[in-house]
Amino acid sequence: MSFDTFVVVDWSGASKPSPVKPSKDAIWIGLAREGTVETSYHRTREAATDTLAALFDAERDAGRRVLAGFDFPFAYPAGFAEALTGTSDPLRLWQALAQRIEDAPDNANNRFHVAVDLNDLFPGIGPFWGCPETFGDARLPTKGTRRHGHGMPERRRCDATPGAQPVWKLYTTGSVGSQALLGIPRLQALRDRFGDDIAVRPFERREAPITLVELFPSLIAKTVAELAEQDEIKDRAQVRILAGALRELDPQQLDAMSREGDAKEGWILGLGHEDALIAAARRAFTQPSEPTMPSDTTPPATDMLPPRLRDDCFAMPQGVAWVPVDEALSKLREALSPVTGTTTIATARAAGRVLAADVAAKRSNPPMPNSAVDGYGFAHAATGSGVQRLPLVAGRAAAGQPYPHAVPAGHAIRILTGAILPEGVDTVVLEEDTNTDGTTMVFDGPIKPRANTRKDGEDVAAGAPALSRGHRLRAPDLALASALGIAELPVHRPLRVGVLSTGDEIIASPDLPAAPHQIWDANRPMLLSLAQGWHYEPVDLGHVRDDADEIAQRLHEGAREADVILTSGGASAGDEDHVSALLRARGSLSSWRIALKPGRPLALAMWEGVPVFGLPGNPVAALVCALVFARPALSLLSGAGWSEPQGFTVPAAFAKRKKPGRREYLRARLNAAGAAEVFGSEGSGRISGLSWADGLVELPDGALEVTPGTPVRYIPYASFGLA
Repeated sequence: MSFDTFVVVDWSGASKPSPVKPSKDAIWIGLAREGTVETSYHRTREAATDTLAALFDAERDAGRRVLAGFDFPFAYPAGFAEALTGTSDPLRLWQALAQRIEDAPDNANNRFHVAVDLNDLFPGIGPFWGCPETFGDARLPTKGTRRHGHGMPERRRCDATPGAQPVWKLYTTGSVGSQALLGIPRLQALRDRFGDDIAVRPFERREAPITLVELFPSLIAKTVAELAEQDEIKDRAQVRILAGALRELDPQQLDAMSREGDAKEGWILGLGHEDALIAAARRAFTQPSEPTMPSDTTPPATDMLPPRLRDDCFAMPQGVAWVPVDEALSKLREALSPVTGTTTIATARAAGRVLAADVAAKRSNPPMPNSAVDGYGFAHAATGSGVQRLPLVAGRAAAGQPYPHAVPAGHAIRILTGAILPEGVDTVVLEEDTNTDGTTMVFDGPIKPRANTRKDGEDVAAGAPALSRGHRLRAPDLALASALGIAELPVHRPLRVGVLSTGDEIIASPDLPAAPHQIWDANRPMLLSLAQGWHYEPVDLGHVRDDADEIAQRLHEGAREADVILTSGGASAGDEDHVSALLRARGSLSSWRIALKPGRPLALAMWEGVPVFGLPGNPVAALVCALVFARPALSLLSGAGWSEPQGFTVPAAFAKRKKPGRREYLRARLNAAGAAEVFGSEGSGRISGLSWADGLVELPDGALEVTPGTPVRYIPYASFGLA
């Protein structure tokens, strides 16, 4: 079995978030694949787990096999699993620990209390040890020398390697015991999520899309020190260099290493093969390492990048002439995959971002049964038909001010909307249906049980799915996440869309003079505005003349600054179409002859690993191609999935005889009667028609005769994300 993607994780047992500035003793992730090695920094275990889940999802969906290594013990010395679970199966132990450990999004956790409970399973004192002096429970001693009589071995067989710490140690330097107690439940959560798509070696020998292994970076500590960058944080260097080394190992040798060792106590990958790891590390880093991200500007340290697209991803089969629109869209969808990295940000700042992983409710909404109205609460069992008179207890229940006592049967309490139902209350009568003298409340019965109340979790229960991966977050989504206690969200980095205009006839800005043979650039501001309106990060690459070297330099800059590039002009196959000529000579160009009006062949290419969409120079054709082709493609690249516009069937307010052979898009708007009228001229040079219109009428590929009243498909600009 061979692997495509190599992940190395330096874990942390911290009890609070790590510093905002990347630091040591935090969580670092190294990622090696396809000739690149990247690193990312994570302040909390939850953020790191979400990033790993999103990465595993993307790699599995793309058919790439992942080897993910973690620097904490996967198991304990012989006898511990049996004491806790009744079986020697280490994965049963994982489940048992996951049930006990509570690990909050801010790293607050109960590991010391769990260790006390685990020590209680054994005679004497121990085996776990190490805690703050303030913890104050003699069953968990602060020093290992204070343990006695617990009967457990001090180390696993693989922990005899120099530098390895005992798994029982929970506090101070080298406390791998805390990392294991807090890491194993996180790995179990990934097992629960991915099911049989994850295998844990050496406990499971089967093949799976994702394989988890235990690592010990100190196996090659001297080599890491030699290959580290100047002033590089040690943890970052370890994950970077070890990930690169794993990628360089012979696939068969690496697969065999992952299957070695004790299937009960676990094993450190590469133990006994240190020379092979060192040699692989030196092969991987004979040259200075690549930067964390291929960009001039340093992105958030928590960014994790997906793989780049293949250079031939846009290739059409040989012999293809004119391609129908639907076939072109299908081919485009198959060729692309997300290219943006993932990070974790505060929920309040997540508007417009694309969710990188499914999110579950941290708490039920509402968290407790409460009143849906202002009125009076009581136990339904004490009421019946006819006039009901219930004495009132002193006090009231209000939102944020719960009533602290039980309400006796046969009594009622004043209760306001949103107030938690006090003990003894299960039903509320609406205030308008009652009368009171301040000491007694009366109403006409009967009333339905639990009337005017809300159950806890009635909206969303704790642990239930709340928001789905790929969803672009809106204001209502932030409200839901906040109500469910979700303080941070895993999101994709905004897609960076570079826009470049070319042509000797183009003048970059209307504040510059233009000769009669020149025109001001209309496409670049239009496309930059589209990118911004679609929640992407527009990157203005400016305008260049029809000069191959200048265009190449600007594309080179765009490949460093953007995730995708849109060009306009010079993308056909004529003598003056310099962009297509350059992409054909130095990149990988595919010209798609799409049966579309308005529009010309759509030039698609890869330039230095970045996709390039060559749009027509005519603004009308450029906008139509951007809406029809670029919008769904960019959505997929951003992690939001493929988007399709919502069209509506409306009566035509125009007449047209259409020939077969290509799809047509007419600039249109709805009149007062709800019928679609089209712009007076179909000429692609009439830019005013774009502004006049509120949408497009889409006419199918076949022949069609349209008369007033004929049903046609109208797609409003808003359905293309054009406000």
